[in-house]
Amino acid sequence: MKAIIIGAGIGGIATSIRMAKKGYEVEVYEQNSYLGGKLSVFEQDGFRFDAASLFTLPELVDDLISLQKEDSSIKFPYKKLDESCRYFWEDGKKLTAYTNPTKFGEEVENVLGVPAEVVVNYIKKAEFKYEKSAKIFLEKSLHKTSTFLSKEIIPAILNIYKFGLFESMNQVNQTQLKDSKLVQLFNRFATYNGSDPYQAPGILTSIANLELNRGTFYPEGGMYQITDKLSKVAESLGVKFHLNAGVEKIAVENKKAIGIYQNGKMILADLVVSNMDIYPTYKKLLADQKQPEATLNQERSSSALIFYWGIDREFSELGLHNIFFSEDYHKEFYHIFKSKTIASDPTIYVNITSKHTPSDAPEGMENWFVMVNVPANSGQDWDKLIPEIKSFVLTKLNRMLGVDISSHIKTENILEPRTIESKTSSYQGALYGSSSNNRYSAFLRHPNFHQKIKGLYFSGGSVHPGGGIPLCLLSAKIIDDLSPEVK
Repeated sequence: MKAIIIGAGIGGIATSIRMAKKGYEVEVYEQNSYLGGKLSVFEQDGFRFDAASLFTLPELVDDLISLQKEDSSIKFPYKKLDESCRYFWEDGKKLTAYTNPTKFGEEVENVLGVPAEVVVNYIKKAEFKYEKSAKIFLEKSLHKTSTFLSKEIIPAILNIYKFGLFESMNQVNQTQLKDSKLVQLFNRFATYNGSDPYQAPGILTSIANLELNRGTFYPEGGMYQITDKLSKVAESLGVKFHLNAGVEKIAVENKKAIGIYQNGKMILADLVVSNMDIYPTYKKLLADQKQPEATLNQERSSSALIFYWGIDREFSELGLHNIFFSEDYHKEFYHIFKSKTIASDPTIYVNITSKHTPSDAPEGMENWFVMVNVPANSGQDWDKLIPEIKSFVLTKLNRMLGVDISSHIKTENILEPRTIESKTSSYQGALYGSSSNNRYSAFLRHPNFHQKIKGLYFSGGSVHPGGGIPLCLLSAKIIDDLSPEVK
């Protein structure tokens, strides 16, 4: 039996591994000349830049590495980091978020004057929410009756009142944390799936468990090693990758997916998986099928404006992950999701992989991945906005670091909503498909299978369970559970 995967993003690669291990003959068709989608890499003027930056739940990658062909020897070394992020505020306060809750609590008490047990207790509650909900909301299909008849549903239902489903993330954080800087720090986790903490449900406070309790990790050689190693695992199992090979249509006959049209030719298959964003999947590849308009018209997640800068000096006060907070967080998110623009004082994320992989930059220099959250592309004048935002970013970094950053930029590349959309087929450049700005968002995401077309499945960040590397990998696992065994 043959399986065709459309798109070689990390979800598509993971799905190809699982289908090949299951016994399918697997081919992956990718429109770009490279693998990885949003988890890709590029080099410029002696600097190497990963297109993605945060790595949690490494066991999900380990699980896929273990599926390699028996005579293969593919390794995926990584290390757990002592700290997850360094935070900076305009009043000069600086705080290091450690991946050990006790140590982090002590840091919060020393820097912000908030008792350590406040943070420790908060993270325990985040862990509880995650452990009680993940088996249902993340690891199984929410669109199968069997999920709600499984043994995991009972503890989830018994504890549902503790999940914060009827409060916003910000409301939960204000109640539990009270200190404005600490609330802002934990509100930030809403951005991990492109959402607004002032609208998103309180259950998203469980995200903090992954970074501050389970830990933040770094792959040896950088984030692209995830793509590189998993593609090698796939190839060891016989998966064939076709690059520069965009798909024109999914072939459907008698309510069954029977293959694809690629370069004007029909290629037959027993099973088809689209790892493309769900919006263009329907609008382009399934244009002659009934469209799930309610799903496709959901509010988009945030996008990103990323400046890749080669910096000709080193900054000892910065780590791998760094956040420079805006003074008015609520205003920032109002601009993104209501006004569909960018506030003049955006929060800035700076990722510097040369801190752990020195070869990513020439000696004495650093590779900066500088990102601000921006709205999805709905026709804004980006040619005007981008230089304005760059000016805001430089002014803020200059002020908070006490250095004229622009004089140290030796090379620059820019990724913005329009290029994110053109390179990754992410509708409007939204990084995570739809936002999670209401309590029903998990149920409104498209399922990992088509309810009317047999043999058609969906993986990646725009469908259940959501965006980000871990959830994309889990979408592949769900498809593995749902798809038929090879006869």
